Amino acid sequence: MAIKDILDQNKNIQPNTELLQTLQKAIPQYFDADGNFKADKFEAALKANNVEEVRDGYRLSFVGKDYARLQTGMESETMMVPDMEHNALPENAGSENVFITGDNLEALRHLQNAYSGKIKMIYIDPPYNTDKEFVYSDKFDFTDEKLKTALGYTDTEIARLKSIQGKSTHSAWLTFMYPRLKIAQKLLTEDGVIFVSIDDNEQANLKLLMDDVFGEGNFIANFLWKKKGTTSNVEGAQVSSLTDSTLCFRKSEKAIIKPRIKRKETRSYSKVDKEGSYRTTVIEKKDSGSYKRESMKFEILGHLPRVGKRWQMGEDKAKELENKNRFIWDGEKILLKIYDFEEKDTTSARPNLLFDHGSTDSAANMLKKLFDGKEELFDNPKPIELIRDLIEISSNSTDIILDFFAGSGTTAHAVMQLNANDGGNRKYIMVQLDEKVAPNSEAEKAGYETIDQIARERIKRAANKIRSENPLFAERGDFGFKHYRLMEPNIQTLDKIIDFDPNENKLFGDDMISPFAFDNESGLPAILQTWLIRDGYDFSTVVEKIKLADYESQYVSESATMYLINIGFSHASLKDLLNKIGKNELLVNTIIVYPYSFTFEQMRALKYNVKTNVEGQISIIERY
Repeated sequence: MAIKDILDQNKNIQPNTELLQTLQKAIPQYFDADGNFKADKFEAALKANNVEEVRDGYRLSFVGKDYARLQTGMESETMMVPDMEHNALPENAGSENVFITGDNLEALRHLQNAYSGKIKMIYIDPPYNTDKEFVYSDKFDFTDEKLKTALGYTDTEIARLKSIQGKSTHSAWLTFMYPRLKIAQKLLTEDGVIFVSIDDNEQANLKLLMDDVFGEGNFIANFLWKKKGTTSNVEGAQVSSLTDSTLCFRKSEKAIIKPRIKRKETRSYSKVDKEGSYRTTVIEKKDSGSYKRESMKFEILGHLPRVGKRWQMGEDKAKELENKNRFIWDGEKILLKIYDFEEKDTTSARPNLLFDHGSTDSAANMLKKLFDGKEELFDNPKPIELIRDLIEISSNSTDIILDFFAGSGTTAHAVMQLNANDGGNRKYIMVQLDEKVAPNSEAEKAGYETIDQIARERIKRAANKIRSENPLFAERGDFGFKHYRLMEPNIQTLDKIIDFDPNENKLFGDDMISPFAFDNESGLPAILQTWLIRDGYDFSTVVEKIKLADYESQYVSESATMYLINIGFSHASLKDLLNKIGKNELLVNTIIVYPYSFTFEQMRALKYNVKTNVEGQISIIERY
């Protein structure tokens, strides 16, 4: 989709646009040929299946929810600009890892085109909505008229919505999180899961919001992480919190959290008899409540269970084991012998209490060592042990991991470390706002201007450390990453895009490519990458440069799609293109053209000659 089309489309987005698009994909039989939802047909189907509408059910409401729904349906208006110098380095050129600098809502809008249903695990540590931490502020550029038209708001309701912008209120935080979680849900594979860390301030609201987005039935657990080793004095607080919550939801019932493995080799078989080495275990269990069993109170070795206890097995099984001399009376209780040859590795439900997973202090100390003793470059980083365990229990060795609040880059570090540990090939996508570091902070003194710079440097240093500690894995592991920046076209460029008349035989020339440049590079890589991701190609897609006489085009062989973006498409270029297709040297199904680089006559000649001189149908798409 072209920028001009996106601008026009976003003007007409409604709060229910995203929902209708989702429904049309899932149940197209309830839409007519014009894309209108046939509510009467859908309601009739519900009644036929005896499903009653709950008119006054419990639901989550907050100031700004309709506005958040409006944002969910919008397309990105930013450009995806490759960091050409960084991406060309040997360690990065072939990497499938990605780091995106920019607003994460815009990044998610880009990602949903190419990565919907492809992300196995998402971990995020969003701002906790304290006066100190909630620094994000989404762009709010809707006119009052747009809000009235799209949302049906009154002047009073518009004033109320505007009053929460940039404020540390529950409604502002929920409005901020809603569209991000909605798109995140789309990105997950059917067996994918998301983990969201949060403190007590918004934990209850986050649970309700995720119930709303993912469905209550897809809640897995609240993993409690012990973030501190000792209590601290907080002014006005009578109880000091030692834990943070990490809410876990799944995309569907296909998701699996790997069970805890109890390994045989960790058990001690220190006793020996003629049958072999064994360990002992108490066979009593409490005899109260739902555990009460009168039928499991009988004699073993002449002893009844102790008061308030009963055996863990039935009488027939106990007699069989007693005849095999498997019980021991230790003077107080009955023990069962368990031999080493009988046992295998077993599993049990995974606990939701995350102890021994590092702390904020241990994470800070790791960063200090990684950055050569520099302190306090990043506030309250998450420990690698925590994120690594969450990735391990929820993903496989070739999955894609996403973190769109990358912070100090712990998730990328954890992915690399886990790959080195088990030989995996997981990939990560990190997104971090180019948020300014605090003035006069240790980070600024160390030469860092933004948080994303710290994260990228942390990933590089962590990669070097892991590579040096794992020489056998170093040669085949992916320790690099591709870097992209999100850029908004300036007003002058947008004005030119809107005012451009394709029927005039004029050429903007390089002026409509160079505005999308970064660091003295041509703007072509930004236009191309933005189109690629919108066309559904992931960041690892191979793009070939095809010469058409003296003209350079870009070509994606997997779909036989050619992009014509550069200026200078001549008669010789057209002739070479037709020859290559005619001689079967080049298969082309689609040609996507940047009209600002073409005159009216050049465009007319391209369309006419492809239509009349090529066997088969080639689609030509103009993107303004």
